[in-house]
Amino acid sequence: MKTFLCASFMAVAASTSMAAPEKYMLDAGHSQVVFSYDHLGYSTTHGMFAGFEGEIMFDQENPAASSVSVSMPATSMLTGWQKRFDHFMSKDFFDADDSEMISFQSTSIEVTGEKTALITGDLTLNGVTRPVVLDTVLNQAGDHPMAGKPWAGFDASASILRSQFELGKFAPFVGDEVTIQISVEAMKAD
Repeated sequence: MKTFLCASFMAVAASTSMAAPEKYMLDAGHSQVVFSYDHLGYSTTHGMFAGFEGEIMFDQENPAASSVSVSMPATSMLTGWQKRFDHFMSKDFFDADDSEMISFQSTSIEVTGEKTALITGDLTLNGVTRPVVLDTVLNQAGDHPMAGKPWAGFDASASILRSQFELGKFAPFVGDEVTIQISVEAMKAD
């Protein structure tokens, strides 16, 4: 009997330890980062990044064991006005070409509720890397009704100070704090 119990325990322990995060790829058509900042107290100006790539190593049973990695060219920024985009890419701000990437790599995940977590990671922006915490919500995980495969959707938010990334020109008149709203969908990799 002891041998049977020991063998059963080992089998359960082995199957539990073999569970691992599964790779999910971001759905570029349904993932975006929207940012906003105060413009001289007169308006809130918005911009967006979309069509970017990334992956989530998603462990539904143990979300703290998950991770996320995303990158996008700085020049993929959408501002809605060409002159603003040109100014952002000028020496006043990014001084960017097509090779300059913005990236986020998670370093830890603290589960705070049934569908919430704080994702801490390294944000590299304008060649500067600093820690950022994303307040994250799992919107839904399950089989996609049209794709017929596992899918997951998340929303997240954070605030950064652009001056900490050497992008502080015109602060404090143009707000130093930038609010970030993220919404992503990801599909299980084949």
